[in-house]
Amino acid sequence: MFDPITLRGTTFRNRLWVAPMCQYSVDREDGAPTDWHLVHLGALARGGAGAVISEATAVVPEGRISPQDTGLWNDEQVEAWKPVTAFVRGQGSVPGVQLAHAGRKASTFRPWSDVQGTVPASEGGWPTVAPSAVAFEGYDEPRELTHDEVVGLVEAFRSAARRSVEAGFELIELHAAHGYLLHQFLSPLSNQRTDEFGGSLENRARLLLDVVRAVRAEVGDGYPLLVRFSATDWAEGGWDEDDTATVAAWSREAGADFFDISTGGLVAGVSIPVGLGYQVRFAEHVRRQADVETGAVGLIVSARQADEVISSGQADVVLMAREFLRDPHFPLRAAAELGVELDYVPAQYQRAPFRVS
Repeated sequence: MFDPITLRGTTFRNRLWVAPMCQYSVDREDGAPTDWHLVHLGALARGGAGAVISEATAVVPEGRISPQDTGLWNDEQVEAWKPVTAFVRGQGSVPGVQLAHAGRKASTFRPWSDVQGTVPASEGGWPTVAPSAVAFEGYDEPRELTHDEVVGLVEAFRSAARRSVEAGFELIELHAAHGYLLHQFLSPLSNQRTDEFGGSLENRARLLLDVVRAVRAEVGDGYPLLVRFSATDWAEGGWDEDDTATVAAWSREAGADFFDISTGGLVAGVSIPVGLGYQVRFAEHVRRQADVETGAVGLIVSARQADEVISSGQADVVLMAREFLRDPHFPLRAAAELGVELDYVPAQYQRAPFRVS
């Protein structure tokens, strides 16, 4: 877990990375990160993570999950991100951004709001769009994207990728998971189109592959490009791990380097066998079937569990979310538990060694 890993021209100091976590904390609803993002993401970098990937960051305003989400659709947002990426980099971690469009799951209230579902226009919400006019349970029905609008999304991701580089991010992850727009195109449960972006697996994957190619062309050959997949919809007739492996292989040919494997999020009310490491097997399946490098995520909560995922060959990287919220210094504590000496413990914290009690 503490061995370095290199993707293209970037070497990561370890294989324990921070998964994207939405903070719903933009103050002015303008998509620009705030001091909260600087302190939150900076603390995770200071704690020893190999990479810190920011929350789902929208490529267009209507792609935000909530009105309080970050974005990279204008140059003012670029400037706001620069202090964040500079601090993360200064702590020895690789700053990454997850570029996203929420599709039919956009314009929603924050999780801690008194109400849930779609935010009405009177409260700052907006009409949503999707591959097809099929609503997510409890949300407003989206408008089906026109063919020209689908093609235009490729340029939106390309432009956001350019701004990501300008903002100082050194890694881009494309969000094709958790029921958001690129995942909506991939799954036959949400994509009922009859044009070249719907129907067969090749057609449903077309938008994602076009985005991968466009982003790769924009950022150049030396820049790491990840894709996050939900490996299964956990629903009959939906997207599954074999589809994921197939499209991961196609994505690698199109220019992606690495695949962050989660599950679910497309449909509500499904039965998910949640337990420790319950998604690791999907990362292993995609890794072996597609012959690609993968990251595992999902209820990985201890140093030995995380290390076993890597040492056993189930995945190449472990990504954590909630465990980092509980303890931003998890990597430093994990190293102490595993008897690994690190040279990046902050000097300011060395009076309080990360001992195992």
